[in-house]
Amino acid sequence: MASILLRLSRNVSRSAASVRSYATGPSAPAAGVLAQRRTATKNTPLKTPSAEASTTVGRGNPDIVETLPNTADEIDIPPETLSVLAESVLSSSVLRESPAPSSASAPPAFPAEFADSHAIGGSPKDPSHPDWSRSYFGLSTQPFPKEVAEVLMTPIDPMDVEIKPDGLVYLPEIKYRRVLNKAFGPGGWGLAPRSETNVGPRVVSREYALVCLGRLVAIARGEQEYFDPNGIPTATEACKSNALMRCCKDLGIASELWDPRFIREFKAKHCVEVFVEDVRTKKKKKLWRRKDQPHFEYPFKET
Repeated sequence: MASILLRLSRNVSRSAASVRSYATGPSAPAAGVLAQRRTATKNTPLKTPSAEASTTVGRGNPDIVETLPNTADEIDIPPETLSVLAESVLSSSVLRESPAPSSASAPPAFPAEFADSHAIGGSPKDPSHPDWSRSYFGLSTQPFPKEVAEVLMTPIDPMDVEIKPDGLVYLPEIKYRRVLNKAFGPGGWGLAPRSETNVGPRVVSREYALVCLGRLVAIARGEQEYFDPNGIPTATEACKSNALMRCCKDLGIASELWDPRFIREFKAKHCVEVFVEDVRTKKKKKLWRRKDQPHFEYPFKET
């Protein structure tokens, strides 16, 4: 009995050893063969079978390609299907021989030339009347007649110039309008708004265009301060007057008021700076006035 058990234990140990050797992996020669096979697989590119070349036209879709026209001569279009008859189309030789229209019958180049331009901004319904909110129609096309230019550039009369208490010299707005009426006639000029009215916390502003005899001559933005919301309508009108005075600079009206030398000479000859006292607060300061004007009134008193 003991001999039988000894034999069985030996057989079991032999089986376990064989199993361990199998699980450990192949032997060294077998591992080398597998490594060579992997290297050969990586270095050798895959071979793909070459496609068979074909030179037969339309081999893939012979029923479609062979039936399509290859040249314009193979296209067959019935004449009655054409919307325009061949006789109604002039040849290039006929067009070259046709005489050009005479200048006498042609419309004048100005102002229709500008009205037809989309960049000018003419009205789609009536191109001869530009949309002044975005148009530059007639700008710098030609100078005004000599007699108009003489009126616009007439030297300013010192008796028309006023000075503010802070020393700013100016020409009253109504006198700009008189010069424009004298140069172009009442109705021959106007201000066209180019933007909406911008109402800020303290300032009202708007852009205007000055149009004279149907031509744009200047663009400027007017502004006016206000201190009460109820005064916004009045400030809006004053903003328009301020824009008019700025536009008139381009026409040469009262251009001396932007000349520093003229301003200094005008102040020295026609104005005086005096000390005044505020009778309410007893504070003193300097203010400007014309020499031919009376002294400052309440609440100021000249000292």
